[in-house]
Amino acid sequence: MTSALQGITLKGSAELVAEFFSYGVNSILYQRGIYPPETFTRVTQYDMSLQLTTDPQLKNYLTNVVSQLKEWLFECTVQKLVLVVTCLDTNEVLERWQFDIECDKTAKESSVPREKSIKTIQEEIRSVIRQVTATITFLPLLETPCAFDLLVYTDKDLAVPDKWEESGPQLIDQAEEVRLRSFTTTIHKVNSMVAYKRSDSA
Repeated sequence: MTSALQGITLKGSAELVAEFFSYGVNSILYQRGIYPPETFTRVTQYDMSLQLTTDPQLKNYLTNVVSQLKEWLFECTVQKLVLVVTCLDTNEVLERWQFDIECDKTAKESSVPREKSIKTIQEEIRSVIRQVTATITFLPLLETPCAFDLLVYTDKDLAVPDKWEESGPQLIDQAEEVRLRSFTTTIHKVNSMVAYKRSDSA
């Protein structure tokens, strides 16, 4: 993975997709005001400006999640990642950012790199993150303090690691749904969507 011309391997694909989730989750937490804006710092990635948290606890939490996710992506055992936004007072689910992951498991048998440049994949990722940011502009305002949770769906027979716990799907009653762009490394394909609670006036 030293050159963009070498194509993409399973390991490289897992790293790219995990990196996307790291930046994507940070972007949503920043844009939705789940954490104060002053706890983020601006970085350049995918030829665009993005925000990364500087909050030590959140950084540690996200690093652990992304590292575990990378492992599951490499093993092709992860099916989706969901970022759930809930009202702090009532625990009601207000938004559900869902990223479905399709893994081409034949990549586990063959180490031959796929013919798709990292640059092309990163351009697709940039389009997804841009669309996430644009989508946020028409979502209902989050008028109460909110918390978030990350749910990871894996193959059924996978053991739950320490510090992780089983969870329900945390669905939204009477949700509006918006499908977002997808991107593919040719080994992993990520389809994105957001579901949100309709405001009473809708």
